[in-house]
Amino acid sequence: MAVIKANTEDVRLLARLMRAEAEGDGEQGMLLVGNVGVNRVLVDCLDFRDIRDINRMVFQNPGGFESTQKGYFYQRARQSEIRLAQRVINGERIWPASNSLWFFRPVGDCPPTWYNQQNTGRFKAHCFFSPTGDDCPEVY
Repeated sequence: MAVIKANTEDVRLLARLMRAEAEGDGEQGMLLVGNVGVNRVLVDCLDFRDIRDINRMVFQNPGGFESTQKGYFYQRARQSEIRLAQRVINGERIWPASNSLWFFRPVGDCPPTWYNQQNTGRFKAHCFFSPTGDDCPEVY
């Protein structure tokens, strides 16, 4: 059962985002990026007020994803990525992104905070950051 509304085009869009942002981190890395995306649609807090669908989440500006400005993002989603996108839309959550609303790829170590949000962990190249329960209870 899906935790957010998503039609076929939404699933493909999320799959493209997951690939473009984290293909180098493998399937788990792409699932983590998907967790962040789904979390942004689920919540109504901080930078993500009124982001109620996948299209708005992917193309949010400012605050969106860098990959949407690159040609690779605009290639068609493959079946393997579509399956991963459907898993996170259906509610699969993986630490360290299970409650995260942000991630980025630092040059070195993950900082303890990013935009005042706590580091929840790293997976390969990406660091993940989650708000507090007080700032954004819907993500927990």
